[in-house]
Amino acid sequence: MPELPEVEVVRRGLVNWVRGRTITAVEVLDPRSIRRHALGAEDFAGNLEGARVLDVVRRGKFLWLPLTDHPAPDRGDAGSGTPAVALMAHLGMSGQLLMQDADVPDEKHLKIRLRLSPASGMPEQLRFVDQRIFGGLFLTSLIPTDDGGPGGLAETPLPLIAEEASHIARDPLDPCFSFDTFYRRLRARKTGLKRALLDQGLVSGIGNIYADEALWLAKLHYARPTDTLRRSEALRVLDAAREVMADALAAGGTSFDSLYVNVNGASGYFERSLNAYGRVGQECRRCGAAGIVSLVKREQFMNRSSYTCPVCQPRPRNGRW
Repeated sequence: MPELPEVEVVRRGLVNWVRGRTITAVEVLDPRSIRRHALGAEDFAGNLEGARVLDVVRRGKFLWLPLTDHPAPDRGDAGSGTPAVALMAHLGMSGQLLMQDADVPDEKHLKIRLRLSPASGMPEQLRFVDQRIFGGLFLTSLIPTDDGGPGGLAETPLPLIAEEASHIARDPLDPCFSFDTFYRRLRARKTGLKRALLDQGLVSGIGNIYADEALWLAKLHYARPTDTLRRSEALRVLDAAREVMADALAAGGTSFDSLYVNVNGASGYFERSLNAYGRVGQECRRCGAAGIVSLVKREQFMNRSSYTCPVCQPRPRNGRW
């Protein structure tokens, strides 16, 4: 599953190609990729054709394209400059949004093709490619944000959010993220720290890889009870999450799946120097630098794995697993 930095890499690439362009034609090659659009392929295409893409927005791992000059679903109102609907992109395990020229042969697992209005030097088509078919595209309504701030990271921030993303909190890279709100709710959770970090209703976008990396950087164990965290410790783990995400974003992501690609089709798969995740039995780099021998441990956690150093991330008393 793509993590937040991968989705942000896609957002940044996509907005340069599609913002301000009109969707002129839609071709659904596999209806399974629009299964979340209950009215089917004809309605999906009919609602998209003629719509202009205002922006590309991301909150957590959710990605959507606000559309203007477009009737809102089930309302039949006229389009206007303020978007009422958006095209939601769910990448799933292997979904790819690729910008391609019309003469580029179709990808083997091409599912949806959007033709865009001409723009000098820009590819003509936005293609959704998905080998495993866990992702898809669908139309969704835009609703006001509950805090009045922008819906997510965007080039033209508006206080609107895709309805399907309205249940998740802001992510650590969001300029409108409130540490005070996060800390108050974190302390009230009375759960283990990693469980809290993975709770999208508390803070979005932190997946299993980044949780382990942030906890290692912050020198905190994943089972630390959240109601015992001091403010400085909560700030330390949040800053650590921002740091590892920013590092991954600069490098293009941390996907371990060679299917992950950016909008130009370049693979995001690469070897990255992770400090905790996937390093079971290997020496902790921080302890090794201090002349201490300590091997990274792997433990079962929520049907996944957690990787920690037993020396610099000691197990807490009364830990919550």
